[in-house]
Amino acid sequence: MKSSKKKRRNVYVHSIELKELKIENCSPEEFRKKLEEIPYRGYEVEQISDGRKIVITKPGGKFTFGHIKREDFMVWIYNPSDSTLWLISHKDIYQDLEQKGEKDPETTIKIIDALERVYLGEEPDKVLEDIDLSNPTGELPEVLLKAYKWIWGQEDCNYPPPKYEGREMSMKGLRELREELKKRLKD
Repeated sequence: MKSSKKKRRNVYVHSIELKELKIENCSPEEFRKKLEEIPYRGYEVEQISDGRKIVITKPGGKFTFGHIKREDFMVWIYNPSDSTLWLISHKDIYQDLEQKGEKDPETTIKIIDALERVYLGEEPDKVLEDIDLSNPTGELPEVLLKAYKWIWGQEDCNYPPPKYEGREMSMKGLRELREELKKRLKD
């Protein structure tokens, strides 16, 4: 005799921190408004010298081949002064570095060198203590180093080596940009 129980999909084993939330049912419009007022929850993972913070929210919601990536998280820049959350991405950082490179290739190479140290496992604050990084334009180098620490962790979770490239996917592009900037300095 076959079991009538169907195997459930999308079941994950993972610890979860819960905060109780009670909202009484009401009209659809009122209920929606109350749901939209629920505050975001996340983890404060880095302080930035200008008062902003790097925060992560987990789960991140990434789906691959129809399955949620259970270890995914999102990396945000949170500004407590105006309650804004910026979902910073590799593309944002790369474009910022391109703009820095247009203005000051030498400093931008130093920033990419510092990013490589974070990529290899050094703490951003330690790297920032060792190197005085000026900012030709755009985002503070401190923000780039601290955000990438967590973006690289996210890439390693979503695309774990050795099967996938993990953090190497984005670092390749940064290395190429550094070589372009070095070439520009020589010409």
